[in-house]
Amino acid sequence: MSQTELANKLGKTFNMVNLYATNKVQPPIPVLYRIADILKIDVRELLIPNKLDTK
Repeated sequence: MSQTELANKLGKTFNMVNLYATNKVQPPIPVLYRIADILKIDVRELLIPNKLDTK
């Protein structure tokens, strides 16, 4: 899913979703849960870095 599609589903701007994606702004907890729901993933996947993210 693109950031634009996610922004539309969240009711947020593309710029805000991009700030979340680049870790410049931390989304509020309810938004994290909404993102996880939209992406059909466990919210922990958004909170716990995987080995590829830590390089």
